[in-house]
Amino acid sequence: MKELSQWLSEYGESHQNPINQKIHKVAVPGIFLSVVGLIWSIPALELYGLVLNWVWVAAVPILIFYFRLSLSVFLMMLGFTLACISLIWSIELMGASVLLVSLVLFAALWLIQFIGHKIEGKKPSFFEDLQFLLIGPIWVFRQR
Repeated sequence: MKELSQWLSEYGESHQNPINQKIHKVAVPGIFLSVVGLIWSIPALELYGLVLNWVWVAAVPILIFYFRLSLSVFLMMLGFTLACISLIWSIELMGASVLLVSLVLFAALWLIQFIGHKIEGKKPSFFEDLQFLLIGPIWVFRQR
């Protein structure tokens, strides 16, 4: 497995343009939130009388990936993941359609990201390795 510094360096290569960087600072966390919402929208799993939302099932391997990179990354992304889950749960409690909100956010933010990469003149990193989809939030949160 690559080291954190190598992941961030490779990700940063296709994110040099200041406009693309600004777009990513908004779009990447928003896309993460929308994916949490999309997974939240999958009907819950019922096992032995327990109801388990799929978001918890998906979060475990993702958080293990982050833990293997570093403890600080794990803690940062655990906090962000829990914040996203809380926000999605709040949207649901307000009676709004989590699925609709998540779909609109997902589509709009990906469109904006692709515009950023058009400005950058480079393809998104995840075209090379899907794991870069998990590196994006770390890169965004570590940017100054």
